[in-house]
Amino acid sequence: MAFLFFLFVLAPLTVIFLLAWMVSGQKIFGNIIGLFWFGLIVLFVIGTICRLLTDKKVLKKEDYYGEYIVNRDYFPGKQADWQYNNFRFEIKENDSIYFYVTDNEKILKTFRGSITTTKNYSSERLIINMEQPTHHILTSNPTTYRSAWDFYLVFYSPLFNNVYFEKGEWENIGRK
Repeated sequence: MAFLFFLFVLAPLTVIFLLAWMVSGQKIFGNIIGLFWFGLIVLFVIGTICRLLTDKKVLKKEDYYGEYIVNRDYFPGKQADWQYNNFRFEIKENDSIYFYVTDNEKILKTFRGSITTTKNYSSERLIINMEQPTHHILTSNPTTYRSAWDFYLVFYSPLFNNVYFEKGEWENIGRK
């Protein structure tokens, strides 16, 4: 589409104004060409910046590697703080997942599994294969929500409904 615009609109207008400038010798035609091209370049730069700021992050399998903690920002309060202090997980580069049931910094139980991704979409989606029996949070694959800069995972739990996880290191928040 951009090529057709250049071929049938931009190039002919530029040639017409260049010829008019050369034949008449009036600077106004040169100024029109300069303003026209300057405006197009500015629009291109602004469009590129807007796209970079608004396009959703395209995830690859490697993006999922790391430590995850409960995101307490979506539904702040005692329940989110309790979940934060009791659940976290880690996806390692050997495609293994370790889900930890914790009591603050102390790990009480570890559930193990493996991960893969599906490439059916522009952004790869996470698939979790857990050893059975597993924790109720991990009974289904997470939904991935993406923004321009980041992403978070939402697991459905039959006991808690949605549990939101984000990448990050666990820190003591001083509440139980």
